[in-house]
Amino acid sequence: MTTEDIRARCLKLEKQNERLQRENAQLNAMLDWFKEQLRLGKHRQFGTSNERTILGVEQLNLFNEAEKEAQPLQEEPAFETVTYQRRKQRNHREVVLADLPVERIEYKLPAEEQVCSCCGGPLHVMSTEVRQELQFIPAQMKVIEHVREVYSCRHCEREEIKTPIVTAPMPAPVLPGSFVSPSLMAHIMNQKYVEGMPLYRQEQQFGRLDLELSRQTMANWMLYGAKKWLTPLYDRMHWHLLKQDILQADETTLQVLHEPGRAAETDSYMWFYRTGRMGPPIVLYDYQETRSGQHPRQFLSGFKGYLQVDGYGGYNGLPNVTLVGCWSHSRRKFNEALKALPPANRSALVAAKEGLEFCNRLFAIERDLKDATPEERFKNRLARSRPVLDAFLDWLYKQQAQVLPKSTFGRAIQYCLNQWDKLVAFLQEGRLEIDNNRSLSSSLGNPHHSSGMRWRNIA
Repeated sequence: MTTEDIRARCLKLEKQNERLQRENAQLNAMLDWFKEQLRLGKHRQFGTSNERTILGVEQLNLFNEAEKEAQPLQEEPAFETVTYQRRKQRNHREVVLADLPVERIEYKLPAEEQVCSCCGGPLHVMSTEVRQELQFIPAQMKVIEHVREVYSCRHCEREEIKTPIVTAPMPAPVLPGSFVSPSLMAHIMNQKYVEGMPLYRQEQQFGRLDLELSRQTMANWMLYGAKKWLTPLYDRMHWHLLKQDILQADETTLQVLHEPGRAAETDSYMWFYRTGRMGPPIVLYDYQETRSGQHPRQFLSGFKGYLQVDGYGGYNGLPNVTLVGCWSHSRRKFNEALKALPPANRSALVAAKEGLEFCNRLFAIERDLKDATPEERFKNRLARSRPVLDAFLDWLYKQQAQVLPKSTFGRAIQYCLNQWDKLVAFLQEGRLEIDNNRSLSSSLGNPHHSSGMRWRNIA
């Protein structure tokens, strides 16, 4: 073998070695990614969450709530008081009971027993002891008969060809031809959409009150009430919402059963809109079959101002709208990156923990400014939050050059950089919030967009 052949063979081996090293690095990166996803998946399935949803916690504690909340070793606050004791400050129980109606039941000795057992003299009332109980009054059904009188003139009945008839005014029915009252229709809607009680369970509940009321009838009532009475109210609230200059929005998936032309497994979307912290409290939902950006564009037509959202691109391009990002989403990204690490590495000073600390510092400043006026909050944010943001941005660029883009930590870095203009927009106005949590907590109780909800078509 000649020297040239040896050199050519060595060069070929070097190239082959470089190729194998690159492939090995790619495989290791892919393996690390799969390990991260496995740890995150296990944490989501078995671990506790730092951002529990209202709906999820209530569902998990539905059957074991009494066991979870009970504290048998803690003495119950005394309910008995003696009138001649020194008046104490009102405790929590007194505050809770303050606005409830009170029914007083007095217990007295019969006159023949009001005699002293020692000397036989008469007894007098020296004090009273009071014990309070909360009484629950179950719901009851009753029939309300609306009877109005019809009047006519005796003279005209005898002497005239025509007799004027006058009828006493009476409130119009909520549904003509039906025996449903406004209170019953509102109760059925509240039980289904606020308390989460399906119509078939309400049917059973009414049956225990000796009232046969089918779910089909209740469904018809709700559809009529929604169209006739609630839609005008919704439209008016929508009009007022568009007049505000600060709004929050979010969207979440849900599945609607028995929807014409769509499979039950098909994802639909509930879009959520609400006013800001300083505006009138308006919360509106808008059901749509898709997540297309045309839906917020249509719903918010005519709105001008700040819109606080997450990182979804469907809100981009809204005319006359400044998008404000959500720092809770950014914080969650670094929190997930930290959870994706092997347990032994989480306590070390890793980059994901540094990113999480930057977010925590911003939230700590917001807690200090909780009771500040918008003007004070605006000035303090520029003085205190702006330096933290500048340092965080420098840190993000430094980490971007060192991190694997597809890793959980790399996606956290890239999310912040892609959303940076929106994330710093809260500095522009003291009425803005640092996160979108007020809308997340109201968005069907599901801020993680992984809806386990299945809605039935009430028709």
